[in-house]
Amino acid sequence: MVDRRTFAIAGCAALAMPGLVRGQTAELRTFVKNMPQLHSLQVRQGDELVISEAPRGPGLDELANIKSCSKSIVALLLGAAIDRGEIASVKSRLGEVAPGIVPPEADASVKDITMEDLVTLRAGLERTSGPNYGSWVASSNWLANALTRPMVAEPGQRMLYSTGSTHILGAVLSKVSRQSLLELARDRLGKPLGITIPPWTRDPQGYYLGGNEMALRPTAMLKIATMMRDGGVFQGRQIVPRDWIIASVEPRTRSPWSGLAYGYGWFLSRSGYVLARGYGGQIIAAHPDRNLAVAITSDPTLPARSEGYFGNLMQLLDGPVLALT
Repeated sequence: MVDRRTFAIAGCAALAMPGLVRGQTAELRTFVKNMPQLHSLQVRQGDELVISEAPRGPGLDELANIKSCSKSIVALLLGAAIDRGEIASVKSRLGEVAPGIVPPEADASVKDITMEDLVTLRAGLERTSGPNYGSWVASSNWLANALTRPMVAEPGQRMLYSTGSTHILGAVLSKVSRQSLLELARDRLGKPLGITIPPWTRDPQGYYLGGNEMALRPTAMLKIATMMRDGGVFQGRQIVPRDWIIASVEPRTRSPWSGLAYGYGWFLSRSGYVLARGYGGQIIAAHPDRNLAVAITSDPTLPARSEGYFGNLMQLLDGPVLALT
């Protein structure tokens, strides 16, 4: 588990000896060669870019659909909104923060869903992901559709992986800030990190999709990974509040699919990685204890199941990548 001490010592972690790193990169490249679904891989240890290659796909400087890595971006924006006082705390309830988005026909308990329930995917509402995704995005009102689904669990209890929950959270952020999710992402992450964030999918009411379809360059993904590794700091500037980063990497629940722990929008591996994960094998990862930042893009049209390609990616991270240190 990543804790305050981990982040405190991450910046002081010793860099691997250059000769050792060169020796280990051959094994890493061999591993990647046997992963035809993988498009690009970047690994930074400390300030050194150990590997930065795109053996397939459009390249490191072209936009890639990061899919559900978008959920982790929305989670960072929640931390920024709380820091600015736009939302009182992660325990604030939907009915207090943005009552106008709750349909009158929604279950009475919906107004008591907290920001924490949404960002940890424990809203209790029936999922909009998986087999329900197509009908959800085909609906005339994505927010109303997500918020009027039946309550299948007590809010704050079990994890129900649902893009609808993050979409609700994104709409809340737009309401309290009076900016679109695109404007928030550009203002609070894009500009300070020096990355481009183009427009992406919007729902019928004009809200940007919270939790899917955002596109970033792989080089931008690595900047976010580096910031996560360094406790919200990038090039000496605090981009996301340090306390939010620390809170984000505390396990709050666990995925029933991968078995990975989950914090505030980020998966947490037993080996120490903090992960954003997107369909097809898109990954933004930080390993503070090893002073590593990693960005991976893959074919976004193919699945990446825990027992399949995503499992192979975790072997890559836990094996050849960790061996670089």
